[in-house]
Amino acid sequence: MITATKLAGSTLLERIGNTPLLRLDELTRTLPGIQILGKAEWANPGGSVKDRAASAIVTDALNRNLLGHGQSLLDATSGNTGIAYAMLGSAMGFTVTLCMPSNVSPERKKYLAAYGAQIVWTNPAEGSDGAIRKARELAAAHPERYFYADQYGNENNWMSHYLHTANEIWQQTEGQVTHFVAGLGTSGTFMGTTRRLRELNAAIQCISMQPDSAFNGLEGLKHMATAIVPPIYDPTLADENIDLPTESAYAMCLRLARHSGLLVGVSAAGAAASALQIAEREHAAGREAVIVTILCDSAEKYMSERFWQEGEARS
Repeated sequence: MITATKLAGSTLLERIGNTPLLRLDELTRTLPGIQILGKAEWANPGGSVKDRAASAIVTDALNRNLLGHGQSLLDATSGNTGIAYAMLGSAMGFTVTLCMPSNVSPERKKYLAAYGAQIVWTNPAEGSDGAIRKARELAAAHPERYFYADQYGNENNWMSHYLHTANEIWQQTEGQVTHFVAGLGTSGTFMGTTRRLRELNAAIQCISMQPDSAFNGLEGLKHMATAIVPPIYDPTLADENIDLPTESAYAMCLRLARHSGLLVGVSAAGAAASALQIAEREHAAGREAVIVTILCDSAEKYMSERFWQEGEARS
């Protein structure tokens, strides 16, 4: 007999992935021969790209009986993966404990409270690294109580993008993609998608993006030179890395909102800004290009950020 919990979980998992690929034509209006396409990951049920990795991690844990017998799923998160875990936990019948910096956006806190997740707040000055250290501490102290999902080191993270995200991009562009651009947080999106795209066409250029300093406003992304480097991250995989200032991401948020009618999150805007850098360079070199990037979430979890109002005052 199929239980209501199993049915709810199955229905939710079926809604993850196959997100739309949007043409960002306003960005390339003066760049003939260049297309920038963005994967609208807010179409996932939890509202972000992190639904993909979280669902793969949870499904694997359930299949191996590591979760679902009274253990709480434990992980460190800056927000979106935690929201995905909490959503899955409420649908599939397991509890979720998250270690998070206490300065995450108010909207993230409200989502997690609504799903009923248990939160262990960590020092905001330590960022995601402080949350990782706390999660490791709890997992070591209470192994019987927690399944430590470890999104930063769990191979299912990047495999979810290898198996799904990359193939969706290939199919949606009919194999015409020439460049792939994605931000680095856990690095799973970039690692998995890049590995598969390279198998499909070794000529595709894959460019990673990260904040240009340890102190930045690109929530969810890591400055690898100063952060705890995720075990799944391979720095040799990227053809190029872009170090992006926070201000460039804020400016792109405003540009997409006011000229394309798209409200995207800060990290998504950073990815779009990086894609535009590649587009301008390819155009200057006289080459055509189809550049795909990941719009990891919408702006709904960032509307309390001050840059929206500051941008209004400047305009």
